[in-house]
Amino acid sequence: MKSASEKSEPAARRHVRLREFSRSLPMSLLKAREAVMGHFRPSLHYFGITEQQWRVLRALTSIETIEVMELAKATFLLPPSLSRILKDLEERDLITRRTSPEDMRRGLISISERGRTLIDQAGSHSEAIYAEITRRFGAEKLTQLQQMLRELETALADPIEIASIPKEAFQVDSPPPDK
Repeated sequence: MKSASEKSEPAARRHVRLREFSRSLPMSLLKAREAVMGHFRPSLHYFGITEQQWRVLRALTSIETIEVMELAKATFLLPPSLSRILKDLEERDLITRRTSPEDMRRGLISISERGRTLIDQAGSHSEAIYAEITRRFGAEKLTQLQQMLRELETALADPIEIASIPKEAFQVDSPPPDK
């Protein structure tokens, strides 16, 4: 039986029953990320670099040179944030910047020797942390998790078109609130 407040509430004001906040996929992924990064942050701090700077330097170790916009895509950093990060890394002589000989508007980024030295030093810490994470979680489970995350990424690569979802899946008929 419905309570008095439920009976008097207009249909447009009823709320969809959402899954528990802590069990939402985005929150679960964020919590797992924070659990992992909590082990890496002290090491990064010791070497005087941020998570985002590490991400950029690590990406640069796998290629010789990359365009700024491609680096932004590869590291999942917004161009304005990446611009500030690159400025700092360049001032510390951890990267080199130059313009493309084919198109002077395109910036090209490479890791410097000093950057490679930092990666080598911090990398030994990183690999020790990975070894401990693997010991605690299990090598097989870690491999399975990484495979499942790649599969999830692939499955969600294309946008979900709201129009393709059957109307029966939506529990509320009222339009969304004004923006």
